[in-house]
Amino acid sequence: MVRYLSMMPNPAPSRHPPHVEFGGVSKSYDGRVLAVRDLNLAVRRGEFLSLLGPSGSGKTTILMMLAGFETLTSGAIRIDGRSVHALPPRRRGIGMVFQDYALFPHMTVAKNLSFPLEVRGIDPARQSELVDRALALVRLEGFGGRRPGQLSGGQRQRVAIARALVFEPELVLMDEPLGALDRHLREEMQYEIRRIHRTLGVTIVYVTHDQQEAMVMSDRIAVLRDGMLEQAAPPEALYEEPERSFVARFIGENNRLHGRVAKIRDELCEVRVGDETVTGLRVVECSEGDRVTLSIRPERVEIQPEAGRYTNDFEAHLEQITFVGDHLRLRMETCGREGFIAKIPNVLGQGRVLEGDRIRVGWTPTDCRVLDHGGPREGEGE
Repeated sequence: MVRYLSMMPNPAPSRHPPHVEFGGVSKSYDGRVLAVRDLNLAVRRGEFLSLLGPSGSGKTTILMMLAGFETLTSGAIRIDGRSVHALPPRRRGIGMVFQDYALFPHMTVAKNLSFPLEVRGIDPARQSELVDRALALVRLEGFGGRRPGQLSGGQRQRVAIARALVFEPELVLMDEPLGALDRHLREEMQYEIRRIHRTLGVTIVYVTHDQQEAMVMSDRIAVLRDGMLEQAAPPEALYEEPERSFVARFIGENNRLHGRVAKIRDELCEVRVGDETVTGLRVVECSEGDRVTLSIRPERVEIQPEAGRYTNDFEAHLEQITFVGDHLRLRMETCGREGFIAKIPNVLGQGRVLEGDRIRVGWTPTDCRVLDHGGPREGEGE
């Protein structure tokens, strides 16, 4: 049985309890299939945490349970150490931002923002002050008299964010809020949301299926698959130090080689892949003969390395070279695997190899992570 080894230092213990804590949380809609399975996850106060995963991974279900719109099947959710099981959504003090904005079309922007304040019984004079402050925060001063239909998509999303923040919550939930925007607006709003987060210091739990969006915005990312938490870590750690095969495949691009453990040497592991032996950093606890997956990022593969520079040095057949602006993408066959990718900078002198050439490629053992088998996808072979 494969067990996971932690290759990262333990984080320093926090002096404060987590702002949000999921303890053994599970959710089933039909009593048979679990949409969320035994989720244990803590969110620090002031943290920007993204829930990332493919469709059906449980991201929105987790958010809806935290907001109080879905009930738990088992487990507990705590905010500031207190269970919120018996609290209705309106009493949890949470700001919400949805993909479809959910603005009242017949109300002005100012009225949309003052609505949650009226519900909370806030004095009208104070309401006006808070609305002006929220509009300034999202850079929409002077837009209070307009209606949502008079705004662009980006402006409507800013209003939705302002409405979630207007009553000054300490916790804000965002469910794919940028999904309806075009690419340019998405990128602009990513940095706007990050700026607002840094300005206010609120805790944000953000749902997205876009890995680039999560990498740009998050302090930490929780990667989910089939309702289970695969790994939660800062973006750089997820990319550089994935602990599971699914995370390595889902976050960024990587080459996957499947083989069996031939020899274990402390933290390193020799894996037999076809007719070759590849040395990698052991991330899972494994034994000789176990099936594993090797993960190598394309930008860590060097072509035509100096002789003896790498332990992992193999012959490759260069099948295709693609120009991608700032880099060249080389597709090759090596270690019995077709479709192996290397990325090299688009600089003068890189035209020394041509399609059809027999070349050599190399990479360090520390750039080659030995993960759980994960199973090959179509075209990867065994």
